[in-house]
Amino acid sequence: MQIHCHSKDPETHRPKVLVVDDSRLQRRILCASLNRWGFNVTEAASGPEALEKCAANPPDLVISDWMMPGMNGPDFCQAFRAMERDSYGYFILLTSKSEAVDVAQGLDAGADDFLTKPVSGDELRARLNAGERILRMEQELVDKNRLLSSTLEELQALYDSLDSDLIEARKLQQSLIKERNRRFGDSEVSLLLRPSGHVGGDLVGFFPIDSRRVGLFAIDVSGHGVASALMTARLAGYLSGSSADQNIALFEGEFGIYDALPPEQVAERLNNLTLDEIQTETYFTLLYAEVDLVSGHVMLVQAGHPYPAIQRADGTVETIGSGGMPVGLMPDASFERVECDLGCGDRLFIVSDGVTECESPDGKMFDEEGLSKTLANNRHLKGQEFLEAVTWDLHQYAGEKEFSDDVSAVLFEFTGPKRNAD
Repeated sequence: MQIHCHSKDPETHRPKVLVVDDSRLQRRILCASLNRWGFNVTEAASGPEALEKCAANPPDLVISDWMMPGMNGPDFCQAFRAMERDSYGYFILLTSKSEAVDVAQGLDAGADDFLTKPVSGDELRARLNAGERILRMEQELVDKNRLLSSTLEELQALYDSLDSDLIEARKLQQSLIKERNRRFGDSEVSLLLRPSGHVGGDLVGFFPIDSRRVGLFAIDVSGHGVASALMTARLAGYLSGSSADQNIALFEGEFGIYDALPPEQVAERLNNLTLDEIQTETYFTLLYAEVDLVSGHVMLVQAGHPYPAIQRADGTVETIGSGGMPVGLMPDASFERVECDLGCGDRLFIVSDGVTECESPDGKMFDEEGLSKTLANNRHLKGQEFLEAVTWDLHQYAGEKEFSDDVSAVLFEFTGPKRNAD
């Protein structure tokens, strides 16, 4: 007849202990002590029976004899460890063996602790206390991991939502450039915009001033990400090509005909707007140029932007500009106008510092030397083909890694009267 040891209090939160021993007397002795200490106790007379009970009601702790007929303690322990469980089970082997090789065999089978027969009540209680501490720590770890997993899932859902929004924001930012290429008579303007992330702080564009003049601009807002992108969207409205009355570079003259402010005044107006109305810590560099489509005369202002390059029809390259401070740093800042002339076959190339400061794998910058070289190497290409070739050259220079900064450019190719022609 099999004896089951049950505690009087069946509360399920009490640690469950399974006693496994082929000796009925030994089971009675252990069960009496365990019940007195408040454990929820179950017993089994053999390894196979114990495995069935473990499957039906997994114990928190197992106390198993080593020497049992059929399946001994280490074999039972090994089978116990192979079972699927939601939590860890602490396993104590009872043995009269004390040789190191025997202890190693028990540890290899998965035992956590050993008790030597005859079992001392005080020692058994101490070992059970140690087992309970380990189980509590394991449960705390499981709970924390569960909380961490839940938090990570929430963060992933938030990230996915944000990523989706940023993808849409990138599309909207790209839509700020309504045209990437336009011909003005025989001359042509082409634009390049490659944000380094989802969204960036670069902006390029153009707008007609009147029948013979066009405005070109390149902007690089400090920083990266959403704040910079929002600033570029605001600035795009200030230099709109579709709404002359909203374009701060233009003013309405006599007979309702629009004219353009000199480039240095455009920079001053943007500086005042940034500091007085937008009131942000963000600043930006600017290159704004007004080009006469008939004469090839260029007036420009350079406000912290890289020096623009002119490639003459014979392939030679020269840089122009005066440097200047960025827009939005100082109130009442003044900016200097620079003037030059383009001849038939010349082209003006305006780039962001994402081009000139592109780094090779060894940390060397592309700078003006690299810009001159890529202009020379691709002088036979026009428009978007030329801009694609420049982008390819940058990728090769950077070792084909992703650009660390936004890359943008404005290419103006002039095909007007020959220079110095009467």
